[in-house]
Amino acid sequence: MTFRPERVFFEQDALEYPLGQELYRRFRREGLSLTMIGSHNRVTGIPGKTPQEAYGEAKRTLVIGVRRTLKFETCKPSAHYQLPLCTSCIGKCEYCYLNTTLGRKPYLRVYVNLDEILQSAKKYIEERKPEITLFEGAATSDPIPYEAYTGALARSISFFAQEEYGRFRFVTKFTEVNSLLALRHQGHTQIRFSLNTEKIIAEYEHQTPSLAERVAAAVKCAQAGYPLGFLLAPVFIYQDWQRDYANLLEQLAIGLADYSRYSSEPLTFEIITHRFTARAKKNIQEVFPATTLSMEEEKRQFKYGQFGYGKYLYLKEQREEIKALFQQKITEKFPTAQIKYVV
Repeated sequence: MTFRPERVFFEQDALEYPLGQELYRRFRREGLSLTMIGSHNRVTGIPGKTPQEAYGEAKRTLVIGVRRTLKFETCKPSAHYQLPLCTSCIGKCEYCYLNTTLGRKPYLRVYVNLDEILQSAKKYIEERKPEITLFEGAATSDPIPYEAYTGALARSISFFAQEEYGRFRFVTKFTEVNSLLALRHQGHTQIRFSLNTEKIIAEYEHQTPSLAERVAAAVKCAQAGYPLGFLLAPVFIYQDWQRDYANLLEQLAIGLADYSRYSSEPLTFEIITHRFTARAKKNIQEVFPATTLSMEEEKRQFKYGQFGYGKYLYLKEQREEIKALFQQKITEKFPTAQIKYVV
């Protein structure tokens, strides 16, 4: 699933970096619409008169910028810190939490000052050693679709391979992993795949690869010796949900039957149940007016989140049922795996 933007905005300072210059020449050769801007945080000129049009056009808009803030955000429970390589995602998942954080025009951003970003990571590593410092590369994005343009993941994987006290991880729904397979990663990067049932992918995860394609990509990464993990999120309760999630794990177990031949690191699982915010619900219903997502507040439990706004969760007994299912099935299919959390 090759990503190609329809329009590209360049922050003026991005052209001071080799990657910015390279991308400018490339997109100009390809005949794309190029516009210079002052800041990647203030982008105007993306078309779209309705919320649906604005959202769709933003997903086809790429902004090339410089990451100014080199103070990294924390990233619990996934890692110690975010590693900011890019922002937003080409996928059009109806439930996505970026509907809360990025607003109505979630345009796509990449950063060209990769050396500065990685040197900042180096400082965080030095401050915490001899403890291991873990960085998450997909906290506000899915980085795989941009890799053909930026090479940011390859650069990061190679950087962390040389760091005794640094580790890297990222999660993706996408499958263009071939450029990463021959890298010398030293087992310091964990690649995780975001999975869901075939029903959920078909109904809500628009413009993303199928479950079978994601599992096949995961097998490639395992064969390349990468430590592997899976993010099962968001988990939905619907008719026959237990059967469908059990089938997902069965399909994964078949594909990874030989995992221990390639990596001594245990598989990891992270389970996140569906939740939504009032702001996200409003944005989702504007962008996807025919959505069938279950977002009935009266059937949920309200809980304040770490960023100051509240979320609507499944009821406690429903979350316990989900937790019990995954603990049982993962233990059966992957007896040496680690379940990092179920939330």
